[in-house]
Amino acid sequence: MAVCALLAAFAVTAAGVAWWVRRRWLVVSIAGDSMRPTLRPGDRVVARRTTLAGIRRGDVVVVRTPAGWSATPPRGLLVKRAVALPGDPVPSDVAVQPAGGGRRVPPGRLVLFGDNPPASRDSRHIGYFTATDLLGVVVGPRRYGRRGPT
Repeated sequence: MAVCALLAAFAVTAAGVAWWVRRRWLVVSIAGDSMRPTLRPGDRVVARRTTLAGIRRGDVVVVRTPAGWSATPPRGLLVKRAVALPGDPVPSDVAVQPAGGGRRVPPGRLVLFGDNPPASRDSRHIGYFTATDLLGVVVGPRRYGRRGPT
């Protein structure tokens, strides 16, 4: 009987730990070339879940594909680099420039670029990403293993 109680307690504890880890961390497999040379297809990265306040310019972040996304994957996850945050100057190559002559990234928005511009669909094409699409920031070192061919 004591063994059953011990096993049940272990199972409940393990489930609690798994739930806690999943709420705070995310493992993402890189599928495309948009972040080359930093990340390659097949690389896996770990991201710490955070809000816009936890992001710094230059961080590699994980976001949900935005509404109206027309590229593949249609509603998956994207890994990009944060190049401008709310209040920062808007880079000149962002697709959607602010109306009314404002030259700053608006609150709740961020500008994300891939490290490999010819292979990346990012703020250069679709404009701002929203803070609600942000899932987390990739923690270093950047690579945690590969799947598939090198």
